[in-house]
Formats: sequence, structure tokens, C-alpha cells
Amino acid sequence: MTIHSDWGDWLPRAIADTDPDGVALWYLGCNGFALKAADGTTVFVDPYLGTGDPGRTTRMIPVPFEPRDVREADAVLATHEHSDHVDGPSQAPILAETGAEFVGPDDSVAVARENDWTDRWAVDDEHFRVVAEGDTFSVGSLTIHVEPANDPDATHPVSYVFEHEAGTFFHGGDARPGDPFESVGTEYDIDLGALAFGSAGTIPDKETREPQYTKWYSDETEVVDAARQLGLDRLLPTHWDMWKGLTADPTALHDHVRSFAAPRRLEITEIGDRVDL
Repeated sequence: MTIHSDWGDWLPRAIADTDPDGVALWYLGCNGFALKAADGTTVFVDPYLGTGDPGRTTRMIPVPFEPRDVREADAVLATHEHSDHVDGPSQAPILAETGAEFVGPDDSVAVARENDWTDRWAVDDEHFRVVAEGDTFSVGSLTIHVEPANDPDATHPVSYVFEHEAGTFFHGGDARPGDPFESVGTEYDIDLGALAFGSAGTIPDKETREPQYTKWYSDETEVVDAARQLGLDRLLPTHWDMWKGLTADPTALHDHVRSFAAPRRLEITEIGDRVDL
């Protein structure tokens, strides 16, 4: 599949041309992020540039760039094995163009291998790194901790804590509140956290195509519960923009966070927006 973006290459150029004082983050829509640190370290998390399975999962936002236009990347991280988090056409060309590693839990790396990334793109086994809960590794100036995640729809989900002298960023994948977030919130002082948020809807079943009640992400109460468990200073809701029938209004969260000490601030971003630690 060839990925086409109506946005051209302005977003990859903006990332490549930026010299942040600390860490800059760009929201890529769905649950994707690009992070760039002051030393030039560039990491992508869950970048997805596909259109889904139209008629079942239909993309509601632009494709923000073409993967071969990415100029700089040191690693591409996956939180879990779902197709909008591990996708060959979206991610393998980034590895091939930049030499970046693909990092994820065993089931995510298995998807990459099973879908023949090494045969279809200029990618080899040295590009793959399997991580598990409790692991810590460094990519340039970023220290990355692999933590557990409560995502009942995934076979092996993880979350990531990114530590830098400028601050700490948490990416929860599609996880919902639960004991894992309580332990992460106890261990780390998190400045900014990205958590999946959406509505429930009726989506055709993957096999039968019969309408099926579907809830993949935290609702308004759950995403705020997750932010509270994590003790977030700033909550950045994600995924609310992506799938037809499961979209939501992040501005509604202002009323839900109002009476809690955490999160202290709601950081609402749209695809292509930049925020800083």
C-alpha cells in the first residue's frame, strides 16, 4: 500500500527543523506522537498513517505525512499489537529511511515479523528490539521506562514513561484506568500524559460484518480516573479524533477534571499541533 498525504512534507520538515530547548512533541492524530529533544533525539510512538478498514473503521482525520518524508528518527515505539499501532506501510519506511529501531513488546514485534517487513522494505532483524514491563533503555537524551498497561482488547500492551531533564512524558497506549496506572503514578512525577479517549459506538464485526457494540477507549469518567491515578500535571487526550462512530469531544473533559487535584490542566491538541514539556 502506498501512503499519500494531502499535507505534503511540512510536518516532517517542521520536526526536522525544530531545535527545542527541552522536548517538543507533535500529536500525529489517532495515538501517534513524535518527540524531539534538545540534542536532536527523535522518537515516534504509535505513528499510524493508514485509513483503517473503511466501512468498518473509517479514518476521520488527514494523513499528516508520508513515512518516506521523515528525515530523522532514532526509534519507533509501539504500545501494543493492534493495526493502528503496528503498521508496516506507516512505520517500516521510517525504519528503512532513517535506520531507526522498532521497539515494542513481543506481540507487537511479532506482527512486524509476520507481516514480512524484512522482505517488503529495507528492514532487517537488527531493526527490531523486544521490550517488556520493567525494562529501561536510553535513546539519546531520553530515558524510557516500559511499564504495564490495562488494555483488555490487546494481547500484550505496555505503556512508556519518557524522562528528560526538561520533564517527564507518559504514553498510555489505549489503556484504561487500573492497578498499573496506580503503580506508575506512585513511582513517577509525570508532567504530561497522553491517554486514549473516545465514545462507544456500533461498529461492524471484523469477521461477520454484523453491527456490534464497541468500546475501545476510556470514556469521560474513565480517562479522568486514569489521569488521577497517574497524578498527571497535564492530561492530553488522544484517539478521540480517529474512527467514525467512536469520536468524542475532548472539550467536555473540562467539566470532568474540574474538582480533582490531578490532572491540573487539560491539554487539548489537534492533529499536527506541537506541545512542549
